[in-house]
Amino acid sequence: MRRPLRIALALPALILVGCTTPTHPTADKGSASPTPEVTTTTRQPLLPRPSEIRLDGLDPCTVLSEEQRAQLSLDHDPNGYVDAAFGESKACSFRSGISGNVMRLALVTVEGVGVWLSENSQVEPQFTTIGGFPAMVVRTPGLDEVCNVEVDVAEGQFVDVMFRDGGNEKKATQDTLCAGAERAAEAALTGLLERR
Repeated sequence: MRRPLRIALALPALILVGCTTPTHPTADKGSASPTPEVTTTTRQPLLPRPSEIRLDGLDPCTVLSEEQRAQLSLDHDPNGYVDAAFGESKACSFRSGISGNVMRLALVTVEGVGVWLSENSQVEPQFTTIGGFPAMVVRTPGLDEVCNVEVDVAEGQFVDVMFRDGGNEKKATQDTLCAGAERAAEAALTGLLERR
């Protein structure tokens, strides 16, 4: 009677051992084919917006006041255009003759800020808040001369602020550009809130 009992107790362990297969080659039996490693990135969800700021019909060249532009050393006249990269959204570029840096302000009304969180975006977002709104500081690997700040202002809409080195004699660091983009995004949010 003891023998069947031992077999009954050992059977589940044998079944488990028999059902497992190695996924990586071992030192003894290098013949098992390795399974490709799958890496998944979990992106932190954005915080809820305190309110909605709709961007429809706004001119990005008028979002910043002259005083705000002076504080950001953006002393050249703004240049408005339509940005095909953001689905024909309105954009405006500002240049600084003082620092040599260039800022772009785009009011994106065709898709939400989540586009920056997709695996296809291949960027490194750092989550923050700008004027109480959820935002991301976005660094694109391999592009050290540019930094973006994306602010989630409404469902399906966001503010894009890009700061880049405009060909300075002494190249601006990406940290400097990101700090400039954050300051500009704060100013843009202030300007947008004043228009409500």
